[in-house]
Amino acid sequence: MTTQLQREIGNLKKRILTLSALVEDNLRRALAAVETRNEATATEAIERDFPIDLMEVDVEEDCLKALALYQPVAGDLRFIVTTIKINTTLERVGDLAVNIAERARSLAGLEQPLVAFDLAEIAAKAQHMVSTALDALVQSDSSLARSVLLADDEVDDLDRELTAALNAAAHEHPEWLESIIQLLQTSRFIERVADHATSIAEDVIYMVEGEIPRHSVKRAVAEAMGLSSPALPPPANGAA
Repeated sequence: MTTQLQREIGNLKKRILTLSALVEDNLRRALAAVETRNEATATEAIERDFPIDLMEVDVEEDCLKALALYQPVAGDLRFIVTTIKINTTLERVGDLAVNIAERARSLAGLEQPLVAFDLAEIAAKAQHMVSTALDALVQSDSSLARSVLLADDEVDDLDRELTAALNAAAHEHPEWLESIIQLLQTSRFIERVADHATSIAEDVIYMVEGEIPRHSVKRAVAEAMGLSSPALPPPANGAA
């Protein structure tokens, strides 16, 4: 049974890494389409999402079968649970790549607004976060995963700066409004990609250390405030 479980876990690792590579490659393609205003590249990114969706379904089914057949415990259980969560998150990153590619197709036919903003910087940082989170998964490296958590604030700051610059430009140059709306949406999608990279990193930390980072932060805050978890109410009369 143990040998079969380890073989199944080895197969799951290969599948999730293959899915990771597909998602990361398509995200890179979608972001390049925005930067170059290349409609053909954007269309290719949209079309490449379907195999990602199919693989996500297959990986989830394989995880559920492993749970049912082998009833794993400890580290093996954490790995499979983490794989289920990361699998879902990767599919969402794939959907965001499609959203970004759709914005790229719209931007291809619009005038470029003369606004001082740097969409490439936030795109590069979010893409690096995804890449680092996936490297942390491959290497089972919780320290590397924590570096992703720290980078999320930088992306949030850039998104706010970009949003402010584009909103100001929209008031001054209403003739650019359609392009600016597309760029605002693109920036927001990129910021959400960074959020998902953070989720993957948190899942890697859980897989390696058995600790959910956001839970430990909440506990630390509660302890600093002198709070404790609320007691559960007693069961109702007659309840088991």
